[in-house]
Amino acid sequence: MEGLVLKSTGSWYEVLANDISYTCRTRGKLRLKGFKTTNPIAVGDRVVFELEDGEEQQGVITEILPRENYIIRKSIKKTGHGHILAANIDQAVLVATLVFPRTSLGFIDRFLVAAESFRIPQVIIFNKIDILGDEERQIQQEIIAKYESLGIKCFEVSAKDETGITSVKNQLQGKMSLISGHSGVGKSTFLNLLAPHIEQSVKEVSDYAEKGVHTTTFAEMFIVENETFVIDTPGIKELGLIDIEKEELSDYFPEMREISDQCKFNNCTHTHEPKCAIQDAVDEGLIHETRYMSYLSMFYEEDSHR
Repeated sequence: MEGLVLKSTGSWYEVLANDISYTCRTRGKLRLKGFKTTNPIAVGDRVVFELEDGEEQQGVITEILPRENYIIRKSIKKTGHGHILAANIDQAVLVATLVFPRTSLGFIDRFLVAAESFRIPQVIIFNKIDILGDEERQIQQEIIAKYESLGIKCFEVSAKDETGITSVKNQLQGKMSLISGHSGVGKSTFLNLLAPHIEQSVKEVSDYAEKGVHTTTFAEMFIVENETFVIDTPGIKELGLIDIEKEELSDYFPEMREISDQCKFNNCTHTHEPKCAIQDAVDEGLIHETRYMSYLSMFYEEDSHR
């Protein structure tokens, strides 16, 4: 049978097929060609499995069907390995907060690049607008204007008082969406609003460190309603890029991709070369300086191309 992986706990997988949930394992090791991962099977994968002898809802996964896309980050456990957050997704959604805790623009840009490398549409949800002052709200509006100018959809919501939730629900309708974000940004509260049956545990942000407590251990897909799925991922502290060559990094910044062919040198790295169209665009205010700084940070990151 063919099924959709809803949940992975490392050695066992929950697989949905014909509206029935099966508990499956793998027989031996399934290796993917091209790169090393700590999880050969990810949430969102479509797999082939067979029932074990004498079992009605327990099976063995024998094959991973070709992926349309995936989002991967560096493994925090094994050097040189990647960890696939999710596969076969329609859009990548980042829940961010301007304060308590603050989501850095550098982290937002890394998430966007990771998704853009597979041309996965990106969405940013700015949560906790109920605790923003006038000045903070103005700063957030400027940040949103910057990202919307790049074609990225942005929403302002308060999961606490449900402001803006309807618009986000419409954006998720009929799609398979990866939902990610730092611990403490209100991701679990937001998911519980989308569909009360999700029942993700919620913990408060520490006043001392302004950091959330990890409440999600494994990535898991939830059915919001027919043909609408959301994938909840563990709170991510860092998003080390993997499988992106330094020479191609600027291709995943849409505003750079548009003008990079105007550089004097066809192998321009946009870091120091003369007559670089991207550096000129930054100087002229056509490319936001924060985006360029994010590019430099990723470019010079040790082993970012591995």
